[in-house]
Amino acid sequence: MYISEKEIEVRYAETDQMGVVYHANYLVWMELGRTKIVKDLGFNYTDMEKDGIISPVLNVNINYLKSVRYGENVKIKTWIEKYDGIRTTYGYEIVNEKNEICATATSDHVCVKKENFRPISLKRLYPDWHEVYEKNKKTEKEKSK
Repeated sequence: MYISEKEIEVRYAETDQMGVVYHANYLVWMELGRTKIVKDLGFNYTDMEKDGIISPVLNVNINYLKSVRYGENVKIKTWIEKYDGIRTTYGYEIVNEKNEICATATSDHVCVKKENFRPISLKRLYPDWHEVYEKNKKTEKEKSK
């Protein structure tokens, strides 16, 4: 399983009146993590969008474990939790500078034709992408840990 890492410097604008990162900003960080893993694996969402394919979010689950504050740096760790050729579940850990896990999350996505939102098969339309996702997704052995 490949794990991508993206460093984030927490900006003042991302915090609430308590000085803690506002919960919705984790969704933005997760998107940065997804973009990074796709790029790390040799692909680009923009190329797919030029072909009229988009990848909407179907579901998000976030567990907030430890507050993150302005001035801290965090690392977004992103991996392919599950992949079946149509649906992809990305896994995330957001860790602080002390390597403490501040949040864990997953997000489910499917690639669809922009014109009609019908799902497409990555295996059929993007065989190279499919092969790389199959090779780099979390294995059954890793899931049992």
